[in-house]
Amino acid sequence: MALDPILLSRLQFAFVVSFHAIFPVFTIGLASYVAVLQGLYVATGNAVWDRLGYFWTKIFAVVFGIGVVSGIVMAFQFGTNWSNFVRFAANIIGPLLSYEVITAFFLEAGFLGVLLFGRHRVSPSVHFFAALMVAVGTFISAFWILVSNSWMQTPQGFEIHDGVAHVTSWMEAMFTPSFPYRFMHMALAAFLTGGFVVCGVSAWFLIRGRDVEAHRRALSMTLWLLLILAPLQAFVGDEHGLDTLEHQPMKVAAMEGNWDTQSHVPLLLFALPDRSLQANRVEIGIPDGASLILRHDPNGVVPGLKEIPESQQPPVWMVFYSFRVMVAMGLLMIGFALAGLFLRKGGRFYTSRFYLRGLQLMSLAPFLAVLSGWFVTEIGRSPWLVYNVLSYKDAVTPSLSGWMVLTTLIGYITVYAVIFVAGVYYLFKVIRQGLDELDPDEEIHDADRPARPFSATHVPFDGHTSASRS
Repeated sequence: MALDPILLSRLQFAFVVSFHAIFPVFTIGLASYVAVLQGLYVATGNAVWDRLGYFWTKIFAVVFGIGVVSGIVMAFQFGTNWSNFVRFAANIIGPLLSYEVITAFFLEAGFLGVLLFGRHRVSPSVHFFAALMVAVGTFISAFWILVSNSWMQTPQGFEIHDGVAHVTSWMEAMFTPSFPYRFMHMALAAFLTGGFVVCGVSAWFLIRGRDVEAHRRALSMTLWLLLILAPLQAFVGDEHGLDTLEHQPMKVAAMEGNWDTQSHVPLLLFALPDRSLQANRVEIGIPDGASLILRHDPNGVVPGLKEIPESQQPPVWMVFYSFRVMVAMGLLMIGFALAGLFLRKGGRFYTSRFYLRGLQLMSLAPFLAVLSGWFVTEIGRSPWLVYNVLSYKDAVTPSLSGWMVLTTLIGYITVYAVIFVAGVYYLFKVIRQGLDELDPDEEIHDADRPARPFSATHVPFDGHTSASRS
């Protein structure tokens, strides 16, 4: 049986990146939250902020550890599956990823140990500074990753000689037209992810009546943040869509399920796109809605997929439905943030079990939004790896066979499944333990000093409590 190495290589990279992405997008937001908690502790001296900061630092340690393990293999896939892409774009992508290591990884490595293991070993101000530097490092890392991805989406600042891209302007190559919108959209997504997880976990503790004072504070301050960021994300997303319409119009056409370039395009709530028919089998939509949103005019003309050959059209149904999942999750997040404002009178958002249960479920919403948004971004540019410059067909490793990729894909799925199950089990175990407060006068021995991120949680994996903690 013949297997397509291009399709399988895309599936493999999509699986690895999708699995990995859910952890950094959480840790980016969570690192900033930990820094805020440590800053409040320094400013007020209130031990509640210290206890919350310690609790969420343990969560950060677990998620960070899983993220590091899951991300190690991604770079190898460039060489094994996409060697022609490496040859073509190494002069651009190589330095950008190196800058991430030099500016972000070194900063995080320098202060991560202080954050994870320095509580009550250094002064609160130094501990806060370490938390702040780790938070800054996560955003610097996101900056370089999105610079690289944005260049692949809207490439500029280069010229091609002998099949190899050479930089003509680093400023143009780095700050492409899509980068500002893409970076802001992802930054807000990270804050929303961290915020809704904090709300969900706080709601879990409030329902059970554990550490009520601390988790009320956490829930209240985070809901104020979400009330601002959730609607702001919708605005930034709209601006990002308008920029995509200008630079990647066929991606927008796929998002809207629009086949013919025309005016008065409806905003489709549901449809069954069929690329073989070059039409939608079923449509349910709002008249003139897409034209109004994309052109701010009901008479506005929206490009259609028929402008390009069928072979160059992206998988429309995947882009179409992924976009709607992302929007639906965004609307739910706005709705829960507004509901929290409505329930503030009388502190009902602390006690409404229906609302608290909903917040627990909403912990998953930002992850679904991030993954579906990533599907829209990456699948929507098909068949191009570097948009309008290098196709997937020309970027894949020439000697690669379908069976080779399938074997490694099955291996990745198996290993990552084990990592995910074990990681989530341990994460829930750490959460169930609840808030803890280390005695600042406790004697510290060298043998007790942690050596890896997971050990910063002081929670054994097998459920047995060590003698030093009993």
